Amino acid sequence: MRIAFFYFLWLVFLLGAQNLSAQEIALLRYGGGGDWYANPTSLPNLVKFCNQNIGTAIEEKIETVTPGSIDLFDYPFVHMTGHGNVYFSLEEAENLRNYLVSGGFLHIDDNYGLDEYIRKEIVKVFPDKELKELPSNHPIFNYFNKFPSGLPKIHEHDGLPPQAFGIYVDNRLVLLYTYETDLGDGWENPEVHNDPPEVRLKALQMGANMMKYVFEN
Repeated sequence: MRIAFFYFLWLVFLLGAQNLSAQEIALLRYGGGGDWYANPTSLPNLVKFCNQNIGTAIEEKIETVTPGSIDLFDYPFVHMTGHGNVYFSLEEAENLRNYLVSGGFLHIDDNYGLDEYIRKEIVKVFPDKELKELPSNHPIFNYFNKFPSGLPKIHEHDGLPPQAFGIYVDNRLVLLYTYETDLGDGWENPEVHNDPPEVRLKALQMGANMMKYVFEN
């Protein structure tokens, strides 16, 4: 039984490593009651912007995946957002960890109200690691579009500066948590939040940097 289990894990890793070469992204549908479906126009707009401006060929149809599904391994970039509660079972946390270790990338964007919940769930995924703030000279801020001051501020929440936190595996950034910025709101259709064009452009450019960074590293 143990041999069969380890064979299954090896197969998942192998399939994941092969599938993660595709330029596809997905939205994470998590449990706990939070609105994982917030910002419905954000990812389609970001994909269109990237394909038009930075030479990507990302599939425009955005799929949803759950933390515990093997389908997670089909996507090199997974996005997560919301305002409320998040819950990962231990099995889901393990699957997320295997996905990230085998080459995947998770972007978590606090849509205001997510922070107190997601930090506890990240500990389940990586109990032996801590979120570390990315310095302003991190490559993700300069990969295509230049952000010399680091993460841009898109929406005001508590008047705090925007922060980007990450978790690394073997010096590879596998999880990016953007806080006090609300990039996803900036990616939405212009009429949703009535952001000035220059603010919305900064959000899309930062998202494009993230895509470029993931697909080329």
